Amino acid sequence: MEQHHTFMQRALALARQVEGYTSPNPVVGAVVVRGGQIVGEGYHRRAGAPHAEVEALHAAGQRAHGATLYVTLEPCNHYGRTPPCTEALIKAGIAQVFYATSDPNPLVAGSGHRRLVEAGLAVHQGPCTAEAQLLNRFFFHYIRTKQPYTVAKFAASLDGKIATHTGHSQWITGDAARQKGHTLRHRVDAILIGANTAIADNPRLTTRLPQPEVRHPLRIVLDSRGRVPPTATLFQPDLPGQTIVATTEAMPLYHQTHLKQQGIKILTLPATPVGQVDIEALLIALGRRHVTSLMVEGGSETLGTFFERGYVNEVWAFIAPMIIGGQGAPGPVGGTGFAALAQACRLQSPTVETVGCDFLLRGFVQSTLTPTMQTIETLERS
Repeated sequence: MEQHHTFMQRALALARQVEGYTSPNPVVGAVVVRGGQIVGEGYHRRAGAPHAEVEALHAAGQRAHGATLYVTLEPCNHYGRTPPCTEALIKAGIAQVFYATSDPNPLVAGSGHRRLVEAGLAVHQGPCTAEAQLLNRFFFHYIRTKQPYTVAKFAASLDGKIATHTGHSQWITGDAARQKGHTLRHRVDAILIGANTAIADNPRLTTRLPQPEVRHPLRIVLDSRGRVPPTATLFQPDLPGQTIVATTEAMPLYHQTHLKQQGIKILTLPATPVGQVDIEALLIALGRRHVTSLMVEGGSETLGTFFERGYVNEVWAFIAPMIIGGQGAPGPVGGTGFAALAQACRLQSPTVETVGCDFLLRGFVQSTLTPTMQTIETLERS
């Protein structure tokens, strides 16, 4: 069992190398093992590219015959943008397959396992099931709900402030934490902010990393009435990536026309009774655009709405060891808030990582845990 675990860990490490590149597909890694040695390995590089199993088989060549394959996700058994991996494994003469977790995609969902067994291969699910499901939680959630997995991300002081009472907020965290924030941006499909943040901070919301192939997530601005001026940095045509304004029919037509002329996409959605963009309608619309993950970066009222409506799946909170103080200094989560502590959002399986002189706290939101995350917790307790 230890040997199986070691080889699957290598496959998981390969999959992690392409986090942020494969959406709307999952991240997958695979290794071919013969005689106790890895003779081929690969990973799925991007949607439409060969799958991890095929990459590993190509690297192994003739040595794949009679070998064992370790892959982080159940091999596919259908024709899509690429042929089924099951047939490639059978043709290559693979004798045994270990896959970390089954694929929730209805086009796969056990059919890959069955096809390989029918062809005479020895097939096993595991090891490292929990790790594989956690790695692909964006994909699993999207497949099951047709909506993006939502992460609330913010930076705050130790006493829970995101700015001073005068509005000064740059910078609460240090260089290392901000660089980590760009790494996390790279992993998601879309970033969202409210109109207040767009006006006050005038951000770019781009991914600034040293590697040459950096993905710039889709930028989304919630602006129900068209308050963000066309001169905002987010709306400039030379900015890499794409910007969408999620709005309502209350946005003036001339404002929409001006933004469209600058290449901005306008997404008109139903309004809530108080005139805000309906978040559920937004998530459904993003799902239809194959957005599998969404990072909500603020401001406090926007984050408050997402928390109160139960749309947050995970929290990434950068905490700086500083005290700002002041009753007038804002916190990261606004809105009405919860009336009782029993209703409060409590994070499950929290982890804390030191990032430079700051801390990154991550955890899952219990009320919105998908079946996948519940499975992970069960496995971790066993």
